[in-house]
Amino acid sequence: MSSKADILAVDGGNSKIDAAFVARDGALLGAARGAGASFAPSEESRSLTALVDTVRRAAADAGLDPAARPLAPLSVLCLAGADLPVDDRRLLRLLRPLKLGVELVLRNDTFAVLRAGTERSWGVGVVCGTGMNCSGVAPNGRTVRFAAIGEVSGDDGGGGWMGLQAIRAAVRGGDRRDPHTSLEREVPAFFGVRSPLAVLELVQTGRVEPYVAELAPVVFRCAAEGDAVAAALVDRQADEIVAMVSSALRRLHLTRRDVEVVLGGGLFHGGDRGFIERIERGVLSVAAAARIKRLQAPPVIGSALLGLDRLGTANGAGGRLRAALTHERLAAARGE
Repeated sequence: MSSKADILAVDGGNSKIDAAFVARDGALLGAARGAGASFAPSEESRSLTALVDTVRRAAADAGLDPAARPLAPLSVLCLAGADLPVDDRRLLRLLRPLKLGVELVLRNDTFAVLRAGTERSWGVGVVCGTGMNCSGVAPNGRTVRFAAIGEVSGDDGGGGWMGLQAIRAAVRGGDRRDPHTSLEREVPAFFGVRSPLAVLELVQTGRVEPYVAELAPVVFRCAAEGDAVAAALVDRQADEIVAMVSSALRRLHLTRRDVEVVLGGGLFHGGDRGFIERIERGVLSVAAAARIKRLQAPPVIGSALLGLDRLGTANGAGGRLRAALTHERLAAARGE
């Protein structure tokens, strides 16, 4: 193992897994992007396979022996499935035998988004992609997080939720239980069928679920074209983000601070300014000095910066890392 590889940083979510080997001076030694994984209890085997493959390719890119263990003195993994304390324990049991690092730090992926989007050690981070979650860190290090495991934990939001709501609206509009909506036409068209009923047949036979989150851009487009039902779904998503952020701000007593709120995930990349403005208004009504930022950098930078923070070198090394660990670099590592 090269002594230059001080940190293995990983950001893992439903859409992709990014891994990077970083030196304590912020130099990027190697990186890779792999297939996404939920790290949920029902998908542990597939998730670990995707993780190990991505780390293996990042190690090869860094000139390290992928079979050597441990791969780095410190590994920081920010994973979408680390939602509840029981998830932390479950994932640590699975990860420790892999010997990815001498020291293993596990966090939810919202912490990577937060740290990637700010130069501070505190603030609020939101992930809104296939699913949605939020975490907050106070200046004194105290944290808050949410269960974010779906309806049972009171969650409305994320691309998966929005896709299901779009199908629901199309069906109910089509059978006249609710007002007509352009989703009656656009949702079936997305799946290559003729009617909302045909979409339900796909659902019933298990041929839709993996693609439901991909309906979110359809909802945003219909909303932008003036469809009231789609617009209500977009507003509801924005309001749920505001509810989570506001809760974190209040619980951490940050409502009077110039707190930075970092928004990361696919639903923030669509360029819908009205969606962002509704979030901004809602957050500022609770914390007038807050600053809302859309994350432009890869969240894996946040995982690496958390590692540099732990080593006490982030301030001088962060700029070097940010310049090297870009979306373009990771896309090239994936062959995109």
